[in-house]
Amino acid sequence: MRTIEDLSAELGGLAGRTVLVRSDLNVPLDGSTITDDGRVRASVPTITELSDAGARVVVTAHLGRPKGTPEARYSLAPVAARLGELLGRPVTFVEETVGEKATAAVQGMADGDVVVLENLRFNAGETAKTDQDRADFARQLAGLADAFVSDGFGVVHRAQASVYDVARLLPHAVGGLVRSEVDIMHRLREDPERPYAVILGGAKVSDKLGVIESLITVADRLLIGGGMVFTFLKAQGHEVGKSLLEEDQVETVKGYLESAAERGVEIVLPTDIVVADAFAADARHEVVAADAIPADMMGLDIGPESEKLFVEKLADARTVFWNGPMGAFEMEPFASGTKAVAASLVERTKDGAMTVVGGGDSAAAVRDFGYADSDFGHISTGGGASLEYLEGKELPGLSVLED
Repeated sequence: MRTIEDLSAELGGLAGRTVLVRSDLNVPLDGSTITDDGRVRASVPTITELSDAGARVVVTAHLGRPKGTPEARYSLAPVAARLGELLGRPVTFVEETVGEKATAAVQGMADGDVVVLENLRFNAGETAKTDQDRADFARQLAGLADAFVSDGFGVVHRAQASVYDVARLLPHAVGGLVRSEVDIMHRLREDPERPYAVILGGAKVSDKLGVIESLITVADRLLIGGGMVFTFLKAQGHEVGKSLLEEDQVETVKGYLESAAERGVEIVLPTDIVVADAFAADARHEVVAADAIPADMMGLDIGPESEKLFVEKLADARTVFWNGPMGAFEMEPFASGTKAVAASLVERTKDGAMTVVGGGDSAAAVRDFGYADSDFGHISTGGGASLEYLEGKELPGLSVLED
């Protein structure tokens, strides 16, 4: 994949060139307040590099899941304002993606200027199912620029207009963020320093079926927590009460347990569980053995003995990949397991291990707990993209950049 340096050489320099950048600015909002600006901060270096080189930088991104029409709650306006603060330079926000306003704003740019266009998904063509509809929207986007830089790792697993189709229409390059993400994910998949431990959590085992199957062939041990653990416990023959359970995946999980045992890969499950009588912060809760969950209770976190077990299983790891919280960490009574894993990764980082937090809820959790990004080896901006890369899938947004 060509780098920005390669693109500059191809174009005879970037000064005066309009460069369309696909960033990932899909941040959580509370009203118009950004609650985690990690993805915005991660987008800054590439935008700064282009701007400093004299390019006229047109940033595109999506936010949330609007259905192809404008929705005020998904406007990128507050994100553009935060980007300007982080860049330390003015950022112009345009209240449309393509059209007269967007064209006028881009035509009025000077060298080094930065413009952010409105949410791509306000246009139905961005995520259209038909190639023609996506291509039509991509042509409008491409018409604004001389070149394209892909820097949104969180979307490279999607064949969407601004990710895939635009790259086929313009001279293109990979941004620094995507390049670094791919380098790290490649190391995790192909050449991890051992022992290699993977921690998987989150709600559904079905979301991670492919990556579990793949990691069983690569990792030395898998630590399982979160809502997905109850399907594993059920596969071992235990009752799980009212806990989240994917009954249709039990047989698949049994197969994973057997495959791991055959390969000598250790699968570590909790020995105790924090259960509650409702999914609420003020619910009555207690700690029970993992094989003794009451019928009228639901599991919402790993228990204190499991925390010790997980920390022990991470103690000698030289590579750790973590995707998914251990429980309902947003509620204090059920945050302890996730906090224990986060603290353990911080210690492994200090000891020189390669630690990767795989985006999404895990990234939000460590920041909620007060950790800095620098406390970990890497915090990925792409939860789903990270998992699909580790699974070995072809990612359209990367394959289209290969020349």
